[in-house]
Amino acid sequence: MATPEAPRAVGEPGDTAGVIDRNVEALIKRRQQERAETTREDKVADAITQFAGSMKFVYLHLVIYGTWIVINLGWVPMVPKFDPTFVALAMVASVEAIFISTFVMISQNRMAKVADQRADLDLQISLLAEHEITRILTLVTEVAKRMEVREAEDPELDELARDVAPEHVLDRMQETERKLGEQDDAA
Repeated sequence: MATPEAPRAVGEPGDTAGVIDRNVEALIKRRQQERAETTREDKVADAITQFAGSMKFVYLHLVIYGTWIVINLGWVPMVPKFDPTFVALAMVASVEAIFISTFVMISQNRMAKVADQRADLDLQISLLAEHEITRILTLVTEVAKRMEVREAEDPELDELARDVAPEHVLDRMQETERKLGEQDDAA
C-alpha cells in the first residue's frame, strides 16, 4: 500500500499550479521590457542619481572640496591660492546641486509613474479578488442554507456578500478625512 504523498506548497518545485513561477516570469519580463523602453535621457538621469547617492560620490567630494579648501587657505606651500574668497567654490557647488537635484527629480518622476502603474494593478487585482470572494461567499451561504447550517442565517453574511464599489469607499475616505481635518482645525 502506497503512503499518501504530503501536499506540496504552491511555489515548491513541482507544484501543480505553477502560478508562482508564471507570475514571477511575467514580472521579470515586464521589468526587462520597461528597462528596454527607458529612454537614454532617463538612463543617464538614473545613472547620475545612483552615483550621486553613493559613498564614492561622498569620497570624491571630500577629496575635491577638501583639496580646494586646503589650497585656498594657504596650507599647501608652493601652490598658489586660486579662490581665496571661496566664491568660485560656492558657485560650483550651487550649480552641481541644481543639476543633481534635477536628475534626482527626473528619476523620482519616472519611479513614481511606475509605482502608480503597480498601484493600479494592485487595485485591479484586489477588486477582482474581492468580487470573486463575494461570489464564493454567496455560493457557500446558499449551500449552507440548503444544508440548514445555523451560521448561514447570520445577517452579516448578506452585507459581506455585496460587491464593494471602490468609488464609494474613496468618497467615504475623503469625507472622513475632511471631517477629521475640521476637528483638528477646531482643536
